[in-house]
Amino acid sequence: MNKRILILGASGFIGNVLYKELLSYYDVYGTYYSQEGLFSDNQVFYNYKVEEGGLDAILDAVQPAVIISSLRGDFKAQYEAHQLLTEYCFATNAKLVFLSTVNVFDGNGEFPSYEDDLPVAESNYGKFKISVEKLIKQLPEEQFAILRLPLVLGVNSPRIFELQQAIKHETPFETYPNLIITVTTADKIAQQMHYIINKNVCGIHHLASNDMTHHEDLFREISEKLSDKMPIFKSVYSSNEDRYLAVLPKNNNLPKTYRITVAEVIEDSTLKDEISTFKTNL
Repeated sequence: MNKRILILGASGFIGNVLYKELLSYYDVYGTYYSQEGLFSDNQVFYNYKVEEGGLDAILDAVQPAVIISSLRGDFKAQYEAHQLLTEYCFATNAKLVFLSTVNVFDGNGEFPSYEDDLPVAESNYGKFKISVEKLIKQLPEEQFAILRLPLVLGVNSPRIFELQQAIKHETPFETYPNLIITVTTADKIAQQMHYIINKNVCGIHHLASNDMTHHEDLFREISEKLSDKMPIFKSVYSSNEDRYLAVLPKNNNLPKTYRITVAEVIEDSTLKDEISTFKTNL
């Protein structure tokens, strides 16, 4: 019997890429938020709105050995859902894989952040993710993986779609000239997730590029590859000095095959076939 996996948020951008990657290798189930579309007809997808509850019934029905949490929604409801997930893992010895964020470090902009650094957040989003991380860390380490993600791009990512629309309609696109970031793609996360599940990798991991770039430089380079036209870049300055919002892998590096660079993210976000289709629609 294949390992049974439940992806919470499998209809979202990252969650759906994970579902497609794992489907051929494991017994995969997922949750979706909207009643519309293909998901409602899929026998392995459960409708789940975190604010309305019902997660316990899904866990009872699926009985997963691995749970991947890519949930979105009300913070309080999400926290309560992760309390339930933690209790389920304690009771069944299941493993919980939590997609966290670089924003757990958005209160510390002086340096890039590594796996063992203490999270310090200013934003409500970052503080919420820290609270869930603390909750999950109550599990034995072999029963959880916390995966902190940077900015996630790729040809089908919401941010690249926004950039394409800004180019097409010559509308403003916000960039942060003084912000130094790391990046990745949803496809790379899916490959990394496959490895993490297959090798039963545990602990805290920073699934980000090995190098960094300025936010504005990144999107200027992507724009140049996408089109001869440029969007109207609206520069936003949060400070006069360079500031980091970057997670870097250090102690828990995955094998080289599963790492990525900023240049590769740019290449993967501007694939030639996609560029041709986009340019014909300009």
